[in-house]
Amino acid sequence: MKICVVYDSEGGHTAALAASIAEGAQMVEGAEVFLQSVEEADVYQLPEMDAIIWGSPGHFGTISSGLKTWIDKLGYLWAEGKLINKVGAVFCTTATEHGGIESTMLNLITPMLHQGMVIVGLPGNIPENATYGSYYGVGVTCPIDSDEVLSENGAALGRALGERVALITRRFAQVI
Repeated sequence: MKICVVYDSEGGHTAALAASIAEGAQMVEGAEVFLQSVEEADVYQLPEMDAIIWGSPGHFGTISSGLKTWIDKLGYLWAEGKLINKVGAVFCTTATEHGGIESTMLNLITPMLHQGMVIVGLPGNIPENATYGSYYGVGVTCPIDSDEVLSENGAALGRALGERVALITRRFAQVI
């Protein structure tokens, strides 16, 4: 089962979150994980993937321009239905507590829905998420006044999402 994690990162926060997501996915037997920045990710390889997880920093409550430019290359995949029934999940980081995490994740999910993908979120029964409430995927705050690139809670949420996507992808692949 192939899982692609694509990210745009400027200060290293989103790259660290992407790495924790990849780490969580790799914990599931049979998962082959491809961790790639938008600069190296090839949209032409996406039809070979079973799951696609993408994320970016939130810019004013929406997708960063780097990831948006990459997503805009997916038109031919949409026209040919190449991503229908692929498992999808999203993640983002923001600098402030109310910096648009929820709206950024909803904006990240929208292109997946247009592609016909099956979206996987993060339920509240995961201890690190019980009171955090990052249900659309993983959205974490990385304050600019902190030397910490990613909190341990953020890393745990990332690993949980990666593992959940891999487990659901494996189950989904067994049914199809």
